[in-house]
Amino acid sequence: MVFKFRLIGVAALLLAQTALPVFANNLTATVVSVGDGDTIRVRTGNKTVTVRLACIDAPEMKQNPWGQQSSARLKQLLPVGQGITLRAIETDKYKRLVAEVFVENRSVNLKMVQEGQYESLSSVSQRLSTI
Repeated sequence: MVFKFRLIGVAALLLAQTALPVFANNLTATVVSVGDGDTIRVRTGNKTVTVRLACIDAPEMKQNPWGQQSSARLKQLLPVGQGITLRAIETDKYKRLVAEVFVENRSVNLKMVQEGQYESLSSVSQRLSTI
């Protein structure tokens, strides 16, 4: 039961973020590749950047079959060449851009949460206050 409330809370917070106006931390980019279910590589300007999707923690690829399923779903949502908008939040300790990813003004992060494409929400709840 607690799990459902956490899921609803995360979804509500992400949804609230999608209504924010456009600020300078928004970037346009093109998808270059998808790693696991929460990491992508994008081209923005003349740079290729690794992006960690904010507020989700997808299974790693070695966690069969969930890692492959999560990655496959993200590849469906973000095919190579897809134009996207990134709402940059921070840079993590691995120097990845942590961002909310939008396709046609719809949050891919929220879609992944709604579909259950994550491993755990416990580590996410602490980061939500920084969004």
